[in-house]
Amino acid sequence: MSGSKDPDRFNVSPMQATVTDHRCDIAVLHLRGELDADTAATLRATLTDLLERPVPRIVVDLTDLKFCDSIGLSTFITSKQVITARGGWLSFAGANQFLQRLLETVGLSHYFAIFPEVDDAIAAGQL
Repeated sequence: MSGSKDPDRFNVSPMQATVTDHRCDIAVLHLRGELDADTAATLRATLTDLLERPVPRIVVDLTDLKFCDSIGLSTFITSKQVITARGGWLSFAGANQFLQRLLETVGLSHYFAIFPEVDDAIAAGQL
């Protein structure tokens, strides 16, 4: 195979977003696949639903998210601003090395609370 494209990059399924509730007041948003301009609407719609809660408390599980571009990051930033204004919080858990480096490079590792595991983020949110 010639060219510089990574063939595995094209084997990633479209992004999927599912929500599970933990301990009644914390939602875990599980993301799988790639978050980009083509899939950001799915994230935006899911976060909009979660924003209807009285005090949104959201852990975004990044364990199975393989890619995120600036549109995805922008969606997280905008949502966090609304959530914080309503007295809630949004944190990340399970970021792979690519996503950790991305968040550090663009200066968001200090803006978002980032935890190694979902259970760590949930425990911190209950303090």
